[in-house]
Amino acid sequence: MTQDANGRPTESMSYDSSGVDINKADNVKQQILQALESTLDSRTLGTGSFGSLFHFAGYKDPVLVSSCDGVGTKLKIAALMEKHTTVGRDIVNHCINDILCSGAMPLFFMDYIASAHLEQQQVADIVTGLADACRENGVALIGGETAEMPGFYAQGVYDLVGFVVGVVERSNVLDGSRIAEGDVLVGLPSSGLHTNGYSLARRVFNVDNDPSQLQKWMPALDCTLGDALLEPHRPYHTLLQPWISSLHGLAHITGGGFEGNIQRVLPAGLCARIDRNAWEVPNLFKMIEEAGNVDRDEMYRVFNMGIGIVAIASQETANALVERTADACIIGTITRQDGAERVILI
Repeated sequence: MTQDANGRPTESMSYDSSGVDINKADNVKQQILQALESTLDSRTLGTGSFGSLFHFAGYKDPVLVSSCDGVGTKLKIAALMEKHTTVGRDIVNHCINDILCSGAMPLFFMDYIASAHLEQQQVADIVTGLADACRENGVALIGGETAEMPGFYAQGVYDLVGFVVGVVERSNVLDGSRIAEGDVLVGLPSSGLHTNGYSLARRVFNVDNDPSQLQKWMPALDCTLGDALLEPHRPYHTLLQPWISSLHGLAHITGGGFEGNIQRVLPAGLCARIDRNAWEVPNLFKMIEEAGNVDRDEMYRVFNMGIGIVAIASQETANALVERTADACIIGTITRQDGAERVILI
């Protein structure tokens, strides 16, 4: 850009010349509105304005439960693979699982997508995943925001954040207060890494320096490494909804692993003892442990190790849940705390 003697630009400046294309952003937003329409029902009173309106009824004493989270560096795998539909599913399902731990069923979802420049096909793929997950889970995708931020994000990099609001009858709120000595822990299988541990996984497989690793066929996984790493986060609310009133607690196994998440729902004085031999750890986790020479305890601190959510209930309820739920298994018990540890893996 040329300047005059006083340092002022000699050419007219615009938002477009600074790297933000308002017309393209408007086109992207129209695509998003078309995608979210397929997730709406009679409870949605209005979208597309400065705020979205949602009406819910049929609850005696409702409690709203909300959560906000991001996909994390799994997004880098998606960018290297040029596959962006799965990450939309990831953030919807992750957020649903978070509010499920309070006993809540999801009502509506909103998203935030930010990048240096909005790439229409990329955004369309992300929103397709968002809309598909919302529609499958009976959640209204009522709006969101796209932000074009040149000079802040590197080219080709984007961030994806989700916000969910759900509802639960106050009498059915899960807060861990009913957990007692003698209760049993039931593990429900994950679909993969879900959305945690990707900084370590990327380093172990050296994918940042050698993206071709993602295209390698892995016989032990029956797919490429990239497809295994992009397997979407699994939701559990449909499966567990009939059991909510009988459960004493739920823990979503995300960042921090078993120790960091189960202790969040334990009452004072109680300890969760988990038998690591109670389930078969999926091959992807074994590959990470071996290829990176990762300490076993570190693996259980970082990854879900094949257990996506842990339900805590009486022995009777736990037995019934395992009997009626495919691949669920009893993985531990609740005991009196003896020492500083709240969660012990044996």
